[in-house]
Amino acid sequence: MQFHILSFEGPDPYAQAGGIASRVTGLAHALANGGFETHLWFVGAPEMAGHEVHDLLQLHRWCQWISRYHPDGVYDGEEGKYIDYATSLPPYLCQTVLLPHLFGGGKAVILAEEWHTVDAVLHLDWLLRQAGVRQQVTMFWNANNTFAFERINWERLAQAALITTVSRYMKHLMWGLGVNPLVIPNGLSADTFVQPERQAVKAFRSRLQKRTVVSKIARWDPDKRWLLAIDTVGEMKRAGLRPLLIARGGVEAHGAEVLATAAAQGLRVVERALPQAGVQGLLHAVVDLEDADIVSLRSPIDSDSRQLLLHSSHAVLANSGREPFGLVGLETMAAGGVACTGCSGEDYAVPGHNALVLETTDPQEFLSLFGELRTHPVKERALRRAGRATARQYRWSEIMQRVLMPRVMYL
Repeated sequence: MQFHILSFEGPDPYAQAGGIASRVTGLAHALANGGFETHLWFVGAPEMAGHEVHDLLQLHRWCQWISRYHPDGVYDGEEGKYIDYATSLPPYLCQTVLLPHLFGGGKAVILAEEWHTVDAVLHLDWLLRQAGVRQQVTMFWNANNTFAFERINWERLAQAALITTVSRYMKHLMWGLGVNPLVIPNGLSADTFVQPERQAVKAFRSRLQKRTVVSKIARWDPDKRWLLAIDTVGEMKRAGLRPLLIARGGVEAHGAEVLATAAAQGLRVVERALPQAGVQGLLHAVVDLEDADIVSLRSPIDSDSRQLLLHSSHAVLANSGREPFGLVGLETMAAGGVACTGCSGEDYAVPGHNALVLETTDPQEFLSLFGELRTHPVKERALRRAGRATARQYRWSEIMQRVLMPRVMYL
């Protein structure tokens, strides 16, 4: 059985813009490690090879000729890539990979992600029907969020593919569209569970002695509740907790509003670029911050530095106003950190057991829950352990065997 994952995002830094990249990369590796020939078709970096083979995993970088004119990442030149992906990828996929496999009696599974792949799915469905092999292919299309739902012809999509989503919250939202999707949650790759070295944790905490470190990693988007994070830091400062918010946003315009709001509240903001990748880069970025209340990281943080930040912070503010799944919260649990989630799509969060669950826009809610945890170290250690145990249930290998493969075999 072949697996083909269709997605705009993928493993290249150029193709990483959010949780979808983590989802498809982790799933692709899990399938390949499970013994399946797996193909990932994504909008990759223009300077890299168009096709790479890594044992059972094959990477196919699409739209590279367009990406050369749009160097600012996967969604730069989005509409042109959307059209090219839908028109040129399905015929190539069919003729070069799928049909030779299917005519030989094989079967295939298509796993497509987000609205960018809808027309590609419809095109592929038509081509397979024309070739008389549609019954040998199971097609899934997955919604990670509600972006561009108004552009989707749900009736046609439901005829071409089985519709899935990432949480029960998203499932309930989609009921209003007359769609009843299956839930296939996000998973975690093996590197998400790698604990930072003790010396790195010790160095991080020694640089920030007597500070209460909270961190937040999210797009600069109002729905991510950045302004609430600023209000929370202000309340923590007034309470004498000496907070330091380590913030990593994106390129969105809302970031300027967030930092201006912080300054207007009397909070001192500094911006830092990481001088190098990895743990040492993060450690260099958190020195000489005695007078700062917020440090905005202007550089991407790689896996190692991310693990150090999630583990070593006193709390990670992963709460949003409306969250389809909440991958950062789950990654924090895997890293052994204290996750503060919202209460929409975070199916994995159990209040007070494995996470702090925030339900309001009142900063005092966080201060109360966090204060209880900090004054009872035994509870904090138990919460961190429970978070790790919960995260292990969301390893991609577990999701694949427990949720995805039973659906594939049933269909």
